[in-house]
Order: sequence, then C-alpha cells, then structure tokens
Amino acid sequence: MTTDPPAMRAIVQYSYGAPRDVLRPGQVPRPQVGDGDVLIRVRATSVNTPDWAIVAGVPVILRLGSGLRRPRQPVRGSDVAGIVEAVGPRVTGLRSGDEVFGLLWGSAAKSRPGAFAEYAVVPESQVVRKPAALSFEDAGAAVMSGLTALIAMRDVGQVGTGSRVLINGASGGVGTMAVQIAVSMGAEVTGVCGTGNVELVRSLGAARVIDYTTEDFTLSQERYDVILDNVLNHPPSATARLLRPRGVLIPNSIGNTGGLLAALPRIARAMLMGLGSTTVKVVTLKVNRENLSALASLLESGAVRVITDTTYPFDDTAAAVARMLGHHARGQVAITVP
Repeated sequence: MTTDPPAMRAIVQYSYGAPRDVLRPGQVPRPQVGDGDVLIRVRATSVNTPDWAIVAGVPVILRLGSGLRRPRQPVRGSDVAGIVEAVGPRVTGLRSGDEVFGLLWGSAAKSRPGAFAEYAVVPESQVVRKPAALSFEDAGAAVMSGLTALIAMRDVGQVGTGSRVLINGASGGVGTMAVQIAVSMGAEVTGVCGTGNVELVRSLGAARVIDYTTEDFTLSQERYDVILDNVLNHPPSATARLLRPRGVLIPNSIGNTGGLLAALPRIARAMLMGLGSTTVKVVTLKVNRENLSALASLLESGAVRVITDTTYPFDDTAAAVARMLGHHARGQVAITVP
C-alpha cells in the first residue's frame, strides 16, 4: 500500500493573467526527495523574470513550454533560502539543520513545485550553505539576479581592472548586483536608471549615473568595453555604437526589467548583429556549487549587498509578483515564508 505524500501550503497558479486573479494560497503535495536532492524548509524567496512572465503568460509563445491553458507546474519561485529538512542518500555536503540558499533551475524546476511554498526540493549541486551574517530574506533575493550579474561580468564580459562598463537598468535586481560586482573587479561603471534611483546607483559604486528621463545614453560620446542591457529600450544598433573596438554587448533576458514582450524582438536583432562585426553575447545561467560559492563569498565579504524594493508576507505573494510585473521595482522583491 502506497502512502500519499503529505500536503504543504503553496501559492498556486490556476491560470494565466493578472497575479491577483490567478495566484491564490492553496495546498499541493510536498515534493519527494530524490537520491541527490535536498529538502528545504523555505524561509524566503523572491520574484524573478521567469516567475512573473509565466504568471502573466506573455509572450504567449512561453505557454508552449509551460502549458497552453494553465501551467503544468502550478507553483512558481526559483530563488530559495531556508533550512535543510532532509537529504537524499547520495548527498554528502549538507545535512539536516544547515542554513542554505540556492536556485531551483533547469530540468529539476520543470517537474517540481517552486519556492513559493513551505518546502522545496533542490538538487545538491544547486544549493550551498548560507553565509551566517546574511539574512534569509537577503539570501532568498540574491540568487538568480546575483548569478546572472556574476556570469555577465566575470565570464561573458571578462571585466577586469580598468574596464569601462555601462549598465542599462542599473537599479533593477540584476543591475544593482552587476554594478557592485563590476566595481569589485576594478571596473569603472556607468549606470543608467530613473531619477528616483540615481543616488542608489551612485551609492553602489558607479562612477557616473545617467538619468534616462533627462538624457539618452545612446547619444553619448563615451565608449565602453562592456554594455549590459537589462532594459532593451533602444535599438541594439544604437546601444552598440557606444562600444569600443572588441567591446561586448550583452542583451539580458534573464533579468529584463523592460518587459519581455517588447524586449524579445530587440534581443533577436542584437543576436543578428552578432553575426557581423559587433560582438554580442548572452548570459547562460550556470547554476552550480562553484558559482553559488563565488556569489556567497561576494555577499559575505560585503563587496555586494542585496537591494530589496519590498518584502511581502507569503499570503501576499500575488502582490509581490504584481510589483515586479510593473517593471519599476528597485532591486529585488522578496517574500517571507512562515
């Protein structure tokens, strides 16, 4: 006789549309722990681009992967911070009681409930111990944005001492992380953001901050080694004009703050430009213990701090997703799980 898995509280998505219409607290079966998995009692999570995009169901083409009428996996949430409840028999580096943070990503995320729930099961390779001084809220808001920014600056842009970097969308989740990571690598950073976030971006270490409401950065005479475009609100050809010879344009869809529906055509055009003389590279999110440990070190050292726009209680997750869907949050939108 088989026993049904115990139920857990979760924020369940019943259809596509406005977050308050399609997200409601409910119960789903607790995910089962595989041989190489870690069961985490979730304490905090956050809202990232894949979460709000699937909730809204736009662009509609995304539904080919997630489900045509409703998502096949009804619980969103990728970033996770919490306490290890149990581990699979092949897990050797973690044990019950460890405080951890990580990312539910890749094939594992397609078949399991996300982190908008009491419990999440994550492969051991996608979770590390949380720095003791880092709160669960900050840890739960750091992972996807932090890894995206780290890979963009370190691996794709190969930023180093003296590099000149421009970050469009510098006050968003990926942007705030990228400014700090680039500065920690010795770069001179120019950030582009709105009026209300100029001082924030400057406080993160940007040498220059451009207010997009008063100045079009694409008309600048400055030239850059790396441009990370988190917004894609200008034609890629106009943005690429600011590159130095052998400079790199990075159109970012993972943490896009300008809306995927508008951004996708420009991402496509940017990639076509990469077939010519312009160097265009995208960020491939590699979630492994090496990258997570590198991010943890940056957070632990204080070189990078998590900027949180708003922290919502678990039952107000729909409001948290709506806040991100409005594309005006500064930094991350966090969710605490009781």
